[in-house]
Amino acid sequence: MRFYSITETGRVRSKNQDFVFATDQKTGPLSNLFLVADGMGGHNAGEFASAYAVQSVVEAIRNSTIQEPIAVLEQAITSANYKVYHEALADPDKKGMGTTLVAATYLDGHLYIANVGDSRLYVATDQELRQITRDHSLVQELVREGNLQESEAMIHPRKNMITRAVGAEEAVRTDFFDVEVRPGDQILLCTDGLTNMVSKETMTDILFVASDTPEIKAKKLVNTAEENGGRDNITVVLIEM
Repeated sequence: MRFYSITETGRVRSKNQDFVFATDQKTGPLSNLFLVADGMGGHNAGEFASAYAVQSVVEAIRNSTIQEPIAVLEQAITSANYKVYHEALADPDKKGMGTTLVAATYLDGHLYIANVGDSRLYVATDQELRQITRDHSLVQELVREGNLQESEAMIHPRKNMITRAVGAEEAVRTDFFDVEVRPGDQILLCTDGLTNMVSKETMTDILFVASDTPEIKAKKLVNTAEENGGRDNITVVLIEM
């Protein structure tokens, strides 16, 4: 596999509350590991939450004795949630902090995915870009229930209100996915700083330029988000199988 990761503050925010970890090297029992997080909270709390959660997940995986990928991810996210939640209780400046988290690892033709919040994972295959994760957000729940159109969701004033976050509550509910991937497929992990600024059609056009490397494509995605306003932090991990 080839991959590239990038995170940028964007054109409006003064701080970057996103955090990224990406490696194709063995991490604990996992052969590779890719993580994207988007923190929330006042002052520096969001910035702290995303970094602390990702670092806690990586540490838990490195120390894990479990072999099954989904179980490894579940245990690590549960541990990270406990740490972020209790840190918020202990420090008044961090009260109410939390973070989205999307995680992925590849093994034997399968991509194993974990998701909390509205950061996303897509698989690009056969000229089609498919969103695998399901946003845990108020607006996307309205879309799934048929009470809001996708076009309306893009401009809804409460589109950034998430319904799940790592560290927001004592227990965390995580979605897990097992997706078969093939040589030539591309995997995109990203925060909403990309998806709120760049349409799915434009992302598809960028990803299927065959001559571009993952680095070039990832930078094009970020640059396009910034050109369209860059109103939030932007993080992208692009993996080419």
